[in-house]
Amino acid sequence: MAIKDNLAHWDAEDFGTELLQITLGDLLDQRAAEMPDKEALVYNYPEFGLNLRLNFREYRDTVNQLAKGLMALGVQKGEHVAVWATNVPEWVFLELALAKIGAVIVTVNTNYRQHEIEYVLKQGDITTLFLIEEFRGNNYLQSVYNVVPELQTISDPVNETLQSEALPRLKRVVLIGNNPKPGVLLFSQVMALADQVSDEELAARQASVGVHDIAMMQYTSGTTGFPKGVMLTHFSLVNQGHVSTGRGALGEHERYVTAMPFFHIAGSLGGVIYSVYLGATLIPLIYFDPLKHLQLFHEEKGTFTFAVPTMLIAMLNHPRFAEFDLSSVRSSFTGATPVPVVVMEQVKEKMGADCSIVFGMTETTGAVTQSFHTDDFGLKAATVGLPQPHTAIKIINPETGEIVPCGQSGELCSKAFSNMVGYFNMPEKTAETIDEDGWLHSGDLAVMRPDGYINIVGRVKDMIIRGGENVYPAEIEAFLMRHPKIAEAQIIGLSDELMGEEVCAMIRRADDSLTEEELIAHCRENMARHKLPKYIRFVAAFPLTASGKVQKFVMRDQMIQELGLGNVAKLKTA
Repeated sequence: MAIKDNLAHWDAEDFGTELLQITLGDLLDQRAAEMPDKEALVYNYPEFGLNLRLNFREYRDTVNQLAKGLMALGVQKGEHVAVWATNVPEWVFLELALAKIGAVIVTVNTNYRQHEIEYVLKQGDITTLFLIEEFRGNNYLQSVYNVVPELQTISDPVNETLQSEALPRLKRVVLIGNNPKPGVLLFSQVMALADQVSDEELAARQASVGVHDIAMMQYTSGTTGFPKGVMLTHFSLVNQGHVSTGRGALGEHERYVTAMPFFHIAGSLGGVIYSVYLGATLIPLIYFDPLKHLQLFHEEKGTFTFAVPTMLIAMLNHPRFAEFDLSSVRSSFTGATPVPVVVMEQVKEKMGADCSIVFGMTETTGAVTQSFHTDDFGLKAATVGLPQPHTAIKIINPETGEIVPCGQSGELCSKAFSNMVGYFNMPEKTAETIDEDGWLHSGDLAVMRPDGYINIVGRVKDMIIRGGENVYPAEIEAFLMRHPKIAEAQIIGLSDELMGEEVCAMIRRADDSLTEEELIAHCRENMARHKLPKYIRFVAAFPLTASGKVQKFVMRDQMIQELGLGNVAKLKTA
């Protein structure tokens, strides 16, 4: 027990777990040496002509070839390389190859549109961009051409670097695919460059990489509406895999089926790194499809998955659910959004799998608390578990900063190996999140029980979580208010049985000719899919306080009543 004087303060405990001092590249090499013939990576997609099965030796060799190709291309240690793609095999190889050569992988949300990728390329000092051509009608390559038209004038992309006025740091763009396009390299061309770099040169570069070097940068939005690049190290990523899989009682026998997107911490860490750490077999979905997920469980004898509640619900409710043999499925990690008790009950009853709850944020390398696999169902349903090993947690009064008593709500703060280094090129925003004493302020409202288990009761920041994706009202409001026919916009979150929450836009028009259809089309064209408002209401005025502040809670209550969401809201806050 780490609580003293009935205050909501958990002193860090090791729980018998020692932290590791190893880089991601060395971790992969270690697994390849220990279990060279063990199946490591499987892509079972005959419908796409993709049937990839690699053991750990082949996995390492492919990653090494790509690492040498990247070095030959001129990618330097510490450079930022962005990946804008679905969960294709090349994504996995890039994550580990970039780690081997000391470069930083910058993950890009697959829902991003042109203005969002332009921001990431510029703010993130991206030198190289890997991308697929398009996804779900969103033409990634055309967006890049629009941002840097100079790209199409390059005749020899292998030897000629981009010279862009808009993005002076961007040197090259690489297409993951087989169809040549103007100005871009093909992924296969990068692989072919490997012959120009010796094994000894790669080994020397890999040896220069330190455990506390930045390995990954993930963009997450803030209340200002400007995405921030969260910097994570080899140390935090490897050890988060170490402690999370340990508490979840996972092992090398796992056949790990997951659709969590690799741009998300639950995919890049909870998928790729978990499996390498464990020596387990990773069986990714290229993108989430409930039928394909069930098929892979059945065909590949999947034992484990990491899935947000939305995914679990979609699988459980699929009309063909009963056709599949799920007897091998043993457990699931879930979180990122409130997990209804009924979902955990159905996963146990219909899939035979126990859910383990993981709670955290990108800034904490994905987690700070977690259920034990041995916790009873009631404990998992009521809390998000105990603090992880080597993690201190306190719950404070957001106004005074004082630690609150157990049982009283306040803002959850953590101090751990998993805390981010900071936000890239945003020292002021970093200081707002990590205080002078090293405590990371989550913005989440939580209650600590006397036994140390924690329950999340709300958010200090006015954030919406839709299907596991963070949606920030200020960002959408700023976007909408650039529309010439909108005078003012307010965004609220409404409870939803499937997605957890949905976005509702309350609009005061500057021009009464603006229609709902016109606004929806504008949003779809310019905004990531997970940010799109499900509900739009035009209003003459907003409810205000005496000081002139908008009362969002009044609007939320009105919409709950109008849409009949009372029961959903009660379920979510129960």
